[in-house]
Amino acid sequence: MSELKYYGIAEIPKMHIFGRLCRQNDPLPLLFNGSGIEVVVTGSDLWIDLETDNDFHEPWVAYELNGALMGRQMLLAGEHSLCLFRNMEPSTPKRVRFYRELQAMSEDEKCKVLVKGLRLDGEFQDVPKYERRIEFIGDSITSGEGTYGDIADVDWLAMYMSASVNYATMIARELNADYHIISQGGWGAYCGWDNDVRHNIPSVYEKVCGLATGPANEAMGTQEKYDFTTWPSDAVIINLGTNDASAFNMPPILNPDDGLMYGQRRNEDGTHNREDILKFENAVSSFLKMVRKNNPKAVIVWCYGMLGTDLLLPITEAMNSYRNDSGDNNVFFFQLPNTNSETFGAHMHPGAKAHVAAAKELTGFLKEKLGI
Repeated sequence: MSELKYYGIAEIPKMHIFGRLCRQNDPLPLLFNGSGIEVVVTGSDLWIDLETDNDFHEPWVAYELNGALMGRQMLLAGEHSLCLFRNMEPSTPKRVRFYRELQAMSEDEKCKVLVKGLRLDGEFQDVPKYERRIEFIGDSITSGEGTYGDIADVDWLAMYMSASVNYATMIARELNADYHIISQGGWGAYCGWDNDVRHNIPSVYEKVCGLATGPANEAMGTQEKYDFTTWPSDAVIINLGTNDASAFNMPPILNPDDGLMYGQRRNEDGTHNREDILKFENAVSSFLKMVRKNNPKAVIVWCYGMLGTDLLLPITEAMNSYRNDSGDNNVFFFQLPNTNSETFGAHMHPGAKAHVAAAKELTGFLKEKLGI
C-alpha cells in the first residue's frame, strides 16, 4: 500500500451522487435512504470520512464493491473513518457505492449523515453513465422497513430499514437508472396511519427534504423549494395508500396545529365512510397534479398492494378522475404482489423476498412503458 491521499468532497474529480441535493454540499448531506456517492477508483485501499449525529435513531449506512453488498452498519454520533476496501490489486478499477440505509427521520431532528471526503492511494476514473432517472415516492415499504430481521422481530428500529434490500433500488439497478427516493414510514397520501393529517407526503414533496426539520437541517437548506429541473425524471413511482387504509381502523386524533379532531371513519356495516373516502381520493388526484407539474415528461405509475388492497378502488377511481380532468394519459396504476406468510419480514412488513417479487413485476411493467 502506498500513502493514502485525502480528498475533500469538493476535491473529488469524478463522482456520482445519488439523491436530492441541498444548498450545502461540502460536507455532503445524505438526506434520504439510498442517497450516497459512487466512484470508480484504482488503488489498494479506499476509506471514507463521515460525520454523523442522532438523538434516538442511529443512522445506518451500507457500501457495495463492484455491485456486491460488502457491509452495512450503525454509526454512533461523531466522526468516522470507514474502510471500503483494503489490500486489493492496485491497478484494477473498483466501482464503489456508499449510501444511507435509513430513511430521513422526521422524528429525529439530529439524525444526519455527512460525507466529508475520501482517502485513496490510487486514481479516480469515470463513473459509467446511467441511462435514465427514476423517482420513488412512498412510505415504510419504500423505506425498506422489514427487509432485514426476522418475522418475530417487532421493534420499530432503524436497523430493520434499508436501501440495500429494497424494490426501488432493485428496479434502478435492473434498468441502469439513477434514482431518488422520497419516503417516510407511517405517512400517507392524505394522512398517516394514526389519522395525523400532518403526515402526508404531498406536504413535503416539493421541498428538498421537508422531512428533515430543525435549525441544523434548515441551515443546510432542507426546507427550501426543490428545483426539479436539475434532475428531470423519466419515471415517477408512487407507492402510497397503505397508511391511509390503516387510518380507517384507528381512533380520531387531535391535530395540535389547529386544535381539531381528525379521523377516517367506517360505517356501521364496516364499509368506508364515503365523505372520508373522498378526502383520500382528492388527495390522490391533487398529488398526481403536483407530481405532473414538476415532472412534465415522466411516466407516472401509482403502485399499491404489498400490504393489502383496501383502498385499491378509491385509488383507481381518483386516477381516472385525474385523467379525465387533465387529459393526461401517461399515468398508470400497477398492483403489486401482496406479502404473505412466506415473504413477511420484521415488524410485519414486506421482507426481502417480497421486495424481490415486487421489483420483478414492476420492472417488467416499466420496461414496457419506457420502451426499453
